[in-house]
Amino acid sequence: MPSPQQARAQASAITSGKTVPEAEAAPTSQLRELFDGHGLSPGQRRIAQYLIEHITEAAFLSITDLAERVGVSQPSVTRFAAAVGFSGYPALRERLQSIALAALPGGGPGAAEEMRNELQAAVDAEIANLENLRRDFADPDRVIRVGRELSRSTPLTVLGLRISVSLAEYFAYAARRIHPDVRLVTRGGSVAYDALLQSREAGGTWILAFGMPRHAQETLTAIRVARGAGLRVALVTDLALGALADEADVTFATGTGSRLVFDSYAAPGVLSAALLQAMTDADPERTQARLEEYEQVAEQHQFFLKD
Repeated sequence: MPSPQQARAQASAITSGKTVPEAEAAPTSQLRELFDGHGLSPGQRRIAQYLIEHITEAAFLSITDLAERVGVSQPSVTRFAAAVGFSGYPALRERLQSIALAALPGGGPGAAEEMRNELQAAVDAEIANLENLRRDFADPDRVIRVGRELSRSTPLTVLGLRISVSLAEYFAYAARRIHPDVRLVTRGGSVAYDALLQSREAGGTWILAFGMPRHAQETLTAIRVARGAGLRVALVTDLALGALADEADVTFATGTGSRLVFDSYAAPGVLSAALLQAMTDADPERTQARLEEYEQVAEQHQFFLKD
């Protein structure tokens, strides 16, 4: 059985950009369509990636052999089968075998899909997410309105737990340049509760929460605590419907990249920048004064290199 490190390397291996026979392209396209859009966990994506890259062999493996090849447990394979819509591994394997066998006689259309390596496919998926966001921005009123509310909330609390920490940190770092009191919450449980309650007691009216997949139970709990304390919640997430969106006052739903073992966040990053822009536009005089003051301090203490 491979080590966890070997399994991760295997799962995220970058396929070459060389053309392969058309007989191998069709099953790859079918498998991607079969697995996409199910919100798979990192471990489940490892299984999916292995099946995509080794379909002609993997379609005939027992559940024990497949688990060993990928470096996961047998229950993980069973859960993966359920996650992609099958009653169990036998039903999934039957489907995999039909895909593999159908390709053997002579192949079919789809070779162009295989011309792209996995990194290019991941970029293509993110481009699609950005195109969808661009269409959403055709009517910017909601972004402008929420940006104004976030600008007025003093303090402004930014919440991001687990995988969402990086987005929350980016937003909070930038927001501090233009807002007098930004409070970042990246730990759940009672620590988050204390911070949210104190923010409300200090006069805060809004929090901005990030909830990326896999959606954390503690994020949902923290949002409920914030609402119970009287704070309004603006949520950046990937799903317009669901437990997190149900609790938020305003939800901005935009796609995340899920082609690789771990998600990428091109569209949520641009959405965050748009909300920051809306905050700067809400109070241009304060924005200008704070940015000028920061630049003076940065120059005085030589924060940055002279490029």
